Amino acid sequence: MPASISHPATSKAKLQALRKKPVRKYLSLEMAVPGVFLLSASIVMAAVAVISLFVFRSGIPLIQKVGLVSFLTGRTWDPSAGIYGILPMLTGSLLVTITALVLGVPVALAGAVFLSEFAPITVAVVLRRCIELLAGIPSVVYGFFGVIVLLPLLRQIFGGSGFSVLAGAIVLAIMILPTVLSVSLEAIKTVPQEYREGSLALGATHWQTIKGVVLPAARSGIFASFILGMGRALGETMAVIMVVGNTTRMPRSLLDPVRTLTANVVIEMKYATGDHQQALFATGIVLFLFIMALNFAARLTFANSRRSK
Repeated sequence: MPASISHPATSKAKLQALRKKPVRKYLSLEMAVPGVFLLSASIVMAAVAVISLFVFRSGIPLIQKVGLVSFLTGRTWDPSAGIYGILPMLTGSLLVTITALVLGVPVALAGAVFLSEFAPITVAVVLRRCIELLAGIPSVVYGFFGVIVLLPLLRQIFGGSGFSVLAGAIVLAIMILPTVLSVSLEAIKTVPQEYREGSLALGATHWQTIKGVVLPAARSGIFASFILGMGRALGETMAVIMVVGNTTRMPRSLLDPVRTLTANVVIEMKYATGDHQQALFATGIVLFLFIMALNFAARLTFANSRRSK
């Protein structure tokens, strides 16, 4: 038999071996991938657990020593005298965050409606790219913008130093704009087209359809975007430090300087020791619980949104 001609049985065996080889390779890869994902998830969970344990172990003793009520409702923060009340910082954080939501959310929601329902495709694509770019700007750049542009403008309009709740809220409103707009836009785009067509077929105008059909159908996702924006604003530090004034007094108006919880930790941690350091960790516990509550509310909202569909 010529060397170039192989036996049929031999060729068949080689073909089967070639077929089995990739199958075994893919099967082994298929078995390894879940293990890699499980390991990655375990590392993340372990990191969160270690950080949480460290923060709580460092902050709980001070809360037990001072008392939770006194710590949360005390109006004086004077570590040199051993007085730790975070009510001024807690009030400042809530004021800055809520004002930022009031300023930023309507603009973000209007932008989401425009991009989803009115804007031509090319315009929508360009604007979405700009929004993504806005989300990638470092927070310190927003802080510089606030110091160089916003504070002189507020001084010119309202007088005073310009460092205030309002300055921090305006900067945060710009910073949360991409988050709220993007999530709201996705929520609006998931509303079935049949809802719009049915409303228009019944004689509603385009705006009546948006107001009475589209927005109510997307309300769970839109509300979740508000929560995510609130979490972003509550946890922001650098930009806020640069524009709010950082005084530990109770604010009486939006034009008063304040200090937020995050700013309090960052400013004083570098020289804090003993009870003072524990008080800053206790402040971190309060922030941690706030963020956890917001994340839980966001997950619950998303779950309700999926069930309603």
